Amino acid sequence: MKATVTRASFLCLLVVLSILVKSHGDPYGNPSPAAPPPSAVAGKEFPQFLFCNDPSTKCFHKVILCPQQCPTFKSSDPNSKGCFIDCKSKNCEAVCKTRKPSCNGIGAACYDPRFVGGDGVMFYFHGKTNEQFSLVSDHNFQINARFIGRRPQGRSRDNTWIQGLGLMFDSHSFTLAAKKVANWDDETDQLLFTYNGMPITIPSGHLSTWAARDGNLMVERTVTYNSVTVTLPGVVEMSVNVVPVTKEDDRVHSYQIPSDDCFAHLEVQFKFFHLSEKVEGVLGQTYRPEFKSPVKIGVPMPVMGGEDKYKTSSLVSADCKYCIFGVDGLHGATQSLVLDSDMTVDCTSKIGNGRGFVCRR
Repeated sequence: MKATVTRASFLCLLVVLSILVKSHGDPYGNPSPAAPPPSAVAGKEFPQFLFCNDPSTKCFHKVILCPQQCPTFKSSDPNSKGCFIDCKSKNCEAVCKTRKPSCNGIGAACYDPRFVGGDGVMFYFHGKTNEQFSLVSDHNFQINARFIGRRPQGRSRDNTWIQGLGLMFDSHSFTLAAKKVANWDDETDQLLFTYNGMPITIPSGHLSTWAARDGNLMVERTVTYNSVTVTLPGVVEMSVNVVPVTKEDDRVHSYQIPSDDCFAHLEVQFKFFHLSEKVEGVLGQTYRPEFKSPVKIGVPMPVMGGEDKYKTSSLVSADCKYCIFGVDGLHGATQSLVLDSDMTVDCTSKIGNGRGFVCRR
């Protein structure tokens, strides 16, 4: 009976706080910083919550509570899962997830490199060694990737990995990249950052944060080393890991990795909040409503071409043939897509050895 009363009291508290948040929350449903979190009230620990106040979302006017399994958005334990709430989700329920990228989730780019598109189709994009390509190009932002790689003896093409990312928005630019490393050490940070062309430092440590003074960009470490989340509110969230090509990877795939470079690279998952129907890029094009994937389904390695369409001259350039960031006349585009970032691809499926599996919304 005591637990019931406590729960009822907490729900009453949610109603009061919801009114406050409705008055002061931002357009994306985030609580006002001025409102005290429930966990701080009367010294009691209550689950965190989100009031959805964006009328364009399915969960408009609903209060979504974090479950007991993950009561907080950001756990003080880097090994614990956090609470994720999306006001556009189908069931208007919070879920417990790790804050690291899911290589099988929508918007993922991992391995050599393997993508999962917005349409749920998995594909490979090889790119070229030491060149840059646009992953996403929209009217208000662009994300490029730099590829590193090598060509094993007897092979006809390079094996490539994503080594760096460049984000452009408004008049700003941000980059993050993995250092060149001979011997991998989990206790050493291997990330480099720049903002508007100048190096920035983000101290090591779980939840250590950097924020731009002249913009909304924020970077937060999700563990002590080599994992971060980059957030441009209302636009994109990037979850990033730095990992090496391991000896086991080398043995299985015969990469012929040299002794002086473990080819440290990025595992990334993107979550987009608003994309126009004209969005372009290797990954961005797969979010367009009329997009039909040209990759061959069921083959061991379905490859997406387009190197000539999406090649850029640098990590922070929007000069590819199909780039639309900064193009006159597109800044007025308001038609955006409804995005579902919770869908995943089951790459353990027996269909196509788990490498050509298709999952469509």
